[in-house]
Amino acid sequence: MKTIRVLLLMLLVAALSGCGYNAIQKQDEAVKAQWSEVLNQYQRRADLVPNLVNTVKGYAAHEDKVFTEVTEARSQVGRIQINADDAESLAKFQAAQGQLGSALSRLMSVSENYPNLKADGLFQNLQAQLEGTENRITVARNRYIQAVQQYNTMIRTFPNNLTAKMFGYQPKPNFTVENEKAISTAPTVDFGTNAPPAQPQPAPAPAASVH
Repeated sequence: MKTIRVLLLMLLVAALSGCGYNAIQKQDEAVKAQWSEVLNQYQRRADLVPNLVNTVKGYAAHEDKVFTEVTEARSQVGRIQINADDAESLAKFQAAQGQLGSALSRLMSVSENYPNLKADGLFQNLQAQLEGTENRITVARNRYIQAVQQYNTMIRTFPNNLTAKMFGYQPKPNFTVENEKAISTAPTVDFGTNAPPAQPQPAPAPAASVH
């Protein structure tokens, strides 16, 4: 009887392996690992906010609107209870991160009006850290997008789809195209190199009348 049970167990393991169970497990863990890295890099950016705000305040104390926007955006990010497997939750996370990214961009642009701030060593260091973090966010997010795509493709492919259905594995939501563009833009500083306004084009000459 014991021998039969062992044989049945071996057959079950072989069947599950052949139907992609182990591969699904491996890919699911890969997605979780990549998501952890995304969160890690976004947290790194959030941790820079207080020092950035305080440094800019030292030179531009009256830029209250910008400081308020950044602080509120950071607070909103911290309040979100994110579940990456839920599309609505992920969308809220993207929106909040996009707002923080935009607020940080406006904060960094303030430095153009304050030469002493631009020359401050601490500000320059924080700016470099922020730029490096934005690059890390882009890399981590892109890797997560790829991991989710691979996972979703796997569980939709026969015979893996049968195994996924049997064990309740569902497709995972991913970053949307609209928010992807917003949150992938690193904060930049506008040095006032605005393009000159376009010259109005002359009106076309009236067509000649035919008599």
